[in-house]
Amino acid sequence: MRIAVVAPLVTPIREPQLGGSQAVVADLARGLAERGHEVDVYAAAGSVIPGVTVVDTRVRADELTSLLYRADRASAADSLGGDAAFRTVFDAVRQVRYDVVHNHAFDAPAVRLACTLESPVIHTLHLPPDATMAAALDQASRSANPPTVATVSTAAAAGWRHRTRIDVVLPNGVPVNQIPWSDTGGGHLLFAGRFSPEKGAAHAIAIARRAEVPIDLYGEPYDAQYARDEVDSHSGEPDITIHGGVPRTEIWKLMARACAVLCPARWEAPFGMAAAEAQAAGTPVIAYDRGALAEVVRHGKTGFLVPTDDVAGAALRVRQVAMISRADCRRHAEANLNLEAAISAHERLYNQVRFRTRAKSRG
Repeated sequence: MRIAVVAPLVTPIREPQLGGSQAVVADLARGLAERGHEVDVYAAAGSVIPGVTVVDTRVRADELTSLLYRADRASAADSLGGDAAFRTVFDAVRQVRYDVVHNHAFDAPAVRLACTLESPVIHTLHLPPDATMAAALDQASRSANPPTVATVSTAAAAGWRHRTRIDVVLPNGVPVNQIPWSDTGGGHLLFAGRFSPEKGAAHAIAIARRAEVPIDLYGEPYDAQYARDEVDSHSGEPDITIHGGVPRTEIWKLMARACAVLCPARWEAPFGMAAAEAQAAGTPVIAYDRGALAEVVRHGKTGFLVPTDDVAGAALRVRQVAMISRADCRRHAEANLNLEAAISAHERLYNQVRFRTRAKSRG
């Protein structure tokens, strides 16, 4: 198949990835290419995915900061920069005959413009329900080329179905076979994710303090004020070490050396890539029970889920983490969180939408 993948344009797709959806796009594109498909990724300038054709859209991510996701506000219905950027992207997509176009951008202009293509379109929703996107999807569903709409978890689908139609759940996966694992961890905790309120870096620090266990935090300042006030302000304090973002291959090694990975999500997490990667590394996860984390982490078997904002409860679970079998974490990732299964599910869906489109064209 010839496949176009439209990436989020708010950041380049390159290591270190700024978010889970960026990592998903890179993994999916590379995996499909390795299976013999022709894959073109339309992404912001400066994007690099080894082994995959990345089309230089000349769209600069630093000119689209108004489109960056914020958990405390709705997405922008329109933005001069965003509308122009996606028009550039879809004008380029239109020049090639694709079997399927898969959009991963969480922006209303991308939804509207994709409807003007002749190729079948799939939209994957990587973020929690949003009224602006729901309205754009509803409008698209009445167009001449209505999209297939996917979410990345059952929990995300349930939330979105209160606002719009969801056709399929396409869970994410992680490249388990590439992730080294260890059956013995170290004596420290780890947090990996962008420094923004919804990811909960400040809560990770509070949990580590309460448990009296050292913590290393790895991430980029997605929200500059939050990063400065809630994360960087702790730099230099005993047992709290703040790092910048590092390539995922390095994060995986660091995860394998930790006693636990903290995922204290402050939002309805659509999936939980860090939690999945941690278990692939053999490391238990301690997370707030929000969104899809209960689909990723098996409570009492591969980690612990505690009520949202329960710092004391999470700290207690840190002291109990030796109860968790690291081999069970790895086995759970192999069986349930593997990228290969996710790629196969995408291939099946691509073939289904192609068949429907051909059948419709034949009348």
